[in-house]
Amino acid sequence: MKVQLLLILVLLTNLKLLGSSRLGSSIRTVAIQGSLLGLLPLFIELDSLNWRVMTLAIGTIFLKGFVFTYLLFRAINVANVNREVQPFAGYVSSLLFGIVALIVSFWLGRILNLGQLSYSPLIIPVSFFGIFSGLFLIVSRRRAISQVLGFLVLENGVFTFGAGIIKMTSLLVEIGILLDVFVALLVMGITVFRISQECDHIDTDKLTTLKD
Repeated sequence: MKVQLLLILVLLTNLKLLGSSRLGSSIRTVAIQGSLLGLLPLFIELDSLNWRVMTLAIGTIFLKGFVFTYLLFRAINVANVNREVQPFAGYVSSLLFGIVALIVSFWLGRILNLGQLSYSPLIIPVSFFGIFSGLFLIVSRRRAISQVLGFLVLENGVFTFGAGIIKMTSLLVEIGILLDVFVALLVMGITVFRISQECDHIDTDKLTTLKD
């Protein structure tokens, strides 16, 4: 029951991200989503906790809930932006996409029939929905920060799937993914910082017309 509730909360955070224009609120939502996913292995293995599960949970909560949040807030403060202005897809359209993506995710979860591999029938749909939401945020938003958030949501979808089948997933693989995401986010933060220094905006659409 706890796992089901946690997955529903993760699903709702994705819907909130699709309909939110405020970058600060979106960063906090991604932090909450990451912390919830950090708790997922603990709830799944509640009756047989071990050092492997504890390490994964603590590392996930620390990186996704605190380190990534700090880096992202520092990036928007340096870039001096607080909203996603005029995205390629409006927020009503984004929410409509979210509803369609959610239906498709449950359909895929049903036809793939991976229930015997996971701890909950919601694992696969929530994983796909996170991946679809992350990809949509990457391609539909103009701000580089929003696209970084999309990348994190995409990774969270992949993490949800991995955590749902934790007994068949190597701890080294999960930690390796977390470290890869940390490095990627660090590089993205440096890129945003450099763009904001050289230009008066971080609108990636305008960067296609840069001149000497």
